[in-house]
Amino acid sequence: MAAVVALDALVHTGRVWRGQPAGVPEVAPQPTGYDALDAVLPARGWPAHALSEILLPADGMGEISLVWPTLARLTRAGFRVVLIAPPYRPHAPAWARAGMDLSQVQVVHASPREALWATEQCLRSAACGAVLCWPAKADDRALRRLQVAAETGQCLGFVFRDARHADNPSPVALRLQVSPGQIRVLKCRGGNPPARSICFSAIA
Repeated sequence: MAAVVALDALVHTGRVWRGQPAGVPEVAPQPTGYDALDAVLPARGWPAHALSEILLPADGMGEISLVWPTLARLTRAGFRVVLIAPPYRPHAPAWARAGMDLSQVQVVHASPREALWATEQCLRSAACGAVLCWPAKADDRALRRLQVAAETGQCLGFVFRDARHADNPSPVALRLQVSPGQIRVLKCRGGNPPARSICFSAIA
């Protein structure tokens, strides 16, 4: 006969999802900077101290502009933003025009194997406001480690991956799929994803 476990104990350890919270904070701790996207997210912004996964059919879908308002706000407030092994060299003038304090932006060059390790260390360090990575290979276990590291370091994590991973389960707090002209919320911690996609032009 299976052991009886108190429900309170399961909730306390985070093993039971409690569904939609009773209320939404009046001020989102990490707004995306785009009203159309904030309106459909349970926290009215990026999930704080968590990993967000952005799935793309190809590079250059506006994925960086999606996070620019948040990164600009963080860097202007003195928080460090770290890019781990980006696929292309960041164009500094464009980042500056987006409002970034470039002195707070650091780029880490790493091999595919080292990139996941470097991302985890930066997320866990409590020295960064946000960490962005583009892992060539990241299974469920690797993403779970990054999610825990973001919680531990109280940091925003952004993982950019190929859209072919959309059908695979993921432990991240938020999953967005970017496609031409629209963004679809596949998963959002604390609530159900909206049934309809968001027009990309509404937030671009």
